[in-house]
Amino acid sequence: MKRLISLVLCAMLLSLSTAAWASLDGFLANLNIQAQADLPGFKAKVSAQFGVPLPKVEAVFTQVSVPADVFMTFQLGQMAHKQPETVLKTYKVSKSKGWGAIAKELGIKPGSAEFHALKRGDLAFTGQPAGADNDAAPAPGKGKGKGKGHNK
Repeated sequence: MKRLISLVLCAMLLSLSTAAWASLDGFLANLNIQAQADLPGFKAKVSAQFGVPLPKVEAVFTQVSVPADVFMTFQLGQMAHKQPETVLKTYKVSKSKGWGAIAKELGIKPGSAEFHALKRGDLAFTGQPAGADNDAAPAPGKGKGKGKGHNK
């Protein structure tokens, strides 16, 4: 009976939208639960979402403490326009300071929309490539507007 209750609880946690967490810590805790429930599926979703080959995702797994750190390596790389290897170097030196400090070291400005989204845990783990039809916010500068300098 305890096992059934545990399985139901895990299923309920997996069904929660990871973007609904109120903080980065909550978001990362949920990612670790998802990874524990289905590690191959977790790796595949990271691979698909960030457009990297599965062997590269698995290589990052060997260099970080927990599965959520794999996600964050690729997420911060995407936000800061840095290669995962660069993020990993910063992670190894500054992981005790937290992801906010790592983000700053990678060039994500503390007042930026990306930094605020990071601190709120307003990130998405969808397994869908960026730009796919999902709830993730578009990258800055990638909206539908014409911007300055375009004829109307």
